[in-house]
Amino acid sequence: MNFEIVMQELEALGKERTKKMYMSNGAREPLFGVATGAMKPIAKKIKINQPLAEELYASGNYDAMYFAGIIADPKAMTESDFERWIDKAYFYMLSDYVVAVTLAEADIAQQVADKWIASGEELKMSAGWSCYCWLLGNRKDVDFSESKIANMLEMVKNKIHHSPERTKSAMNNFLCTVGVSYVPLHELALVTAKAVGPVELKKDNKKSTILHAYENIQKEIEKGRIGFKRKYVRC
Repeated sequence: MNFEIVMQELEALGKERTKKMYMSNGAREPLFGVATGAMKPIAKKIKINQPLAEELYASGNYDAMYFAGIIADPKAMTESDFERWIDKAYFYMLSDYVVAVTLAEADIAQQVADKWIASGEELKMSAGWSCYCWLLGNRKDVDFSESKIANMLEMVKNKIHHSPERTKSAMNNFLCTVGVSYVPLHELALVTAKAVGPVELKKDNKKSTILHAYENIQKEIEKGRIGFKRKYVRC
């Protein structure tokens, strides 16, 4: 399958209602409005194809960029490739659910995510924190430095309320993920979440959302899900 055929197939799957929903979350033209589940049959035919993924991502079409993440080969991507991808990620559904997810399957995931967290740029920071969520929810606990994750929890406690909105959301997810999926610091995550308290997420022309990491972790405790790991990062 080449670029033109994939674009034609994606266009045929587009739905106006889905397109409007994506645009209400920050997507912009060009896009077709393809539900992510509808992309799976095309992905099964292609499997992994990094050159095609690069072409699709460079198109600027939201659906093509999302699909690029599904067929990308993260282990073949360099740090400069990920930098190029994050620079083109113009809203959180690309930064957190395409770039961060793809990065989470690469061997260089932590070092790139660390740089993004320290960047001071909203979507880069958001992608960095999100990448750790995907990592912690999939890789073994021994793959992480306990002291490093503890320092990151401290950073969340000190900075979350003053961070940009999308970064706030990703930091809150990180706090929840440590509390659920990283057993060595489950208790510290609970203590941190209690100290952080409710986090207000302001939205343009919409009512604010209040995030409650402590309550979310407690719900997972009740469901017996502490230590939960995903089998795969990408679907």
